[in-house]
Amino acid sequence: MTESEKTLATFQTRVRQMLLRFQELKRENESLATVVRKNEEDIKQLQDRLAQRDRDYQSLKMAKMLEITDGDLQGAKDRLAKLIRDVNKCIAILSDEK
Repeated sequence: MTESEKTLATFQTRVRQMLLRFQELKRENESLATVVRKNEEDIKQLQDRLAQRDRDYQSLKMAKMLEITDGDLQGAKDRLAKLIRDVNKCIAILSDEK
């Protein structure tokens, strides 16, 4: 085998090794991309659940504030009036910002 044939054989071997490594890295990249997509989907689902739970919590908190127990009608009226004042203040602030 001549020197150029040896060099060519070495070059071919290295190219094959590089191709095999490229294919291996490509498979690994696809696998990691799949994991990333799944994690993004999981995050989205968890964010949706968290938002729903937050809405539920706010609704329960509002219901608790309005709850009339033991004939506390005047207290409930006072709380409702305070909520209405707070809403009116918020509306006024939002109107001023525009």
